[in-house]
Amino acid sequence: MFYNREDLAQISNQVIKAAYGRNIWIFEGEMGAGKTTLIKAICKELGVLGHIQSPTFSIVNQYLSSARETIYHFDFYRLKNETEALDFGIEEYFDSGNICMIEWAEKVESLLPDNCFKIKISLTDNLERNIEFS
Repeated sequence: MFYNREDLAQISNQVIKAAYGRNIWIFEGEMGAGKTTLIKAICKELGVLGHIQSPTFSIVNQYLSSARETIYHFDFYRLKNETEALDFGIEEYFDSGNICMIEWAEKVESLLPDNCFKIKISLTDNLERNIEFS
């Protein structure tokens, strides 16, 4: 499906419904495709309070929703290898049962659980985004 910024709340709700029961969400797309923007919109729909930003330098951000649920947002772009993810306890985050939204998941591919929810974003010529999820 195609969308633009005005459609983010509606798209976010569709993603949330489609991901039901899965807590590891992988966001795929080239640099600038809108992964972080979509994650921000999803977090707002999940009731996250406060500032939502890319964890490019911190690797992981933790958000708290109005329902007191913890949501983790990862950006693995800067990781050199999977050992770095193991060193900061990635498995504990994945096993927490909390939603984990991951950008650049291919950097830790062998550490990902089997039942991940994948969201792929690609740019179109009309400055819209095409989104597919499964």
